[in-house]
Amino acid sequence: MTCRKIVGYTTGVFDLFHVGHLNILKRAKEHCDHLIVGVTTDELVLERKNKKTVIPFQERVEIISSIKYADQVVMENDLDKWAAWERYRFDVIFKGDDWKGTPLWNEYEKKFSKVGVKVMYFQYTRTTSSSLIREFLERMN
Repeated sequence: MTCRKIVGYTTGVFDLFHVGHLNILKRAKEHCDHLIVGVTTDELVLERKNKKTVIPFQERVEIISSIKYADQVVMENDLDKWAAWERYRFDVIFKGDDWKGTPLWNEYEKKFSKVGVKVMYFQYTRTTSSSLIREFLERMN
């Protein structure tokens, strides 16, 4: 008798890779057997956050691919997590707790519960973020 593997999914820009990124990947991997990590494209970052990435997409993919917690790395070129589920059929999705309780993620929770997908929120690493690193670097110039 074989046990079915639990597939997890998380996404991020992963620009200026730091310990907060590592923490979410490590924690996600603790809750699944196979972790799929979506890396957001440069174009989507520019469109959604109106920011240019410091590290180009392909290099960010290479960084995430080399992390032992990521079993599969995929391109995230849209923010539709339901469409991602339709592509990858994950069992659990991981998101930062800063999204918990938002209208969008309340809707995702309802939709995912109907297909048996668990939504897990992780505490945001408040001491380190790409935004803080970017601000620091800009002040130094």
